[in-house]
Amino acid sequence: MKPSQSEFIEIRGVRLHCRVWGPAGAPRLFLLHGNQDVSASWQFTVDALQRDWRVIAPDWRGYGLSGWSGADTYWYPDYLGDLHGLLEHHSPEEPVRLVGHSMGANIGALYSGVAPHRVARFVNVDGFGPPASRQDPAPRRIAKWLMQLGEDTAQRPYDSFEEFALRMGSENPRLTEARARFLVEHWGREAPEGGVVRRADPAHKRINPLPVPYAEQLECWRQTTASVLWIDGEQSGLWARLQARPQEFDERMGAYADLRIAHVPEAGHNIHHDQPERLAALIEDFLAG
Repeated sequence: MKPSQSEFIEIRGVRLHCRVWGPAGAPRLFLLHGNQDVSASWQFTVDALQRDWRVIAPDWRGYGLSGWSGADTYWYPDYLGDLHGLLEHHSPEEPVRLVGHSMGANIGALYSGVAPHRVARFVNVDGFGPPASRQDPAPRRIAKWLMQLGEDTAQRPYDSFEEFALRMGSENPRLTEARARFLVEHWGREAPEGGVVRRADPAHKRINPLPVPYAEQLECWRQTTASVLWIDGEQSGLWARLQARPQEFDERMGAYADLRIAHVPEAGHNIHHDQPERLAALIEDFLAG
């Protein structure tokens, strides 16, 4: 495995952890992880990159080795603010190469539209957003959030890292035993009361009572000037769900002036776990193009 180092940056009152690979003088590449994930999940993709990169992958606030916000809910504007601070720290003048998976891709997609001058190229890995119909009406969503405020959101404990790895393997049969073990060593931590729990603030399990509406997401995407590559895992089901809504599918496809699409076989939603070699090749071909 390619060695990485940890860097910590104070951004907007939270100590954010970044995992960094590669020589300091190499071109910078920023990798954004998804929900209930951590920056170390990019290890397999980084290992497969063929050229030298200075890869910078943050743990979002409340995940991995980053600090928790202290709030009872996490908000997308905070992720956008953290990303902006991170890019201003590492690349204050040069537009960046940005890759995001799932939630990280949705954050990257919004940022690419609201700060188009800061993004040179953007790779969206299986994160083209949920169907518009899945957003509950505001009264129902806010009421659900209020109810969750009084509920126990504690992370599910596992007896050991071995049990955690077995659970991950059962949920994703494409995940090798070695990769599952590597991931849980970074996803999990030993709990004071015994067992292993995720390195994630339990507040992440509460819904966001005020999501970015679908129409406003589209408006952000339309402001993007960067070339965009959308990569989907053929077994993730996202592409099929989007195509089942033709009007919405056309709106998403038409939001970008320069959109390329690639499908990765034998991969589900977590393409960076299932087919990291193919993912790395697609990313590098796109960035060189």
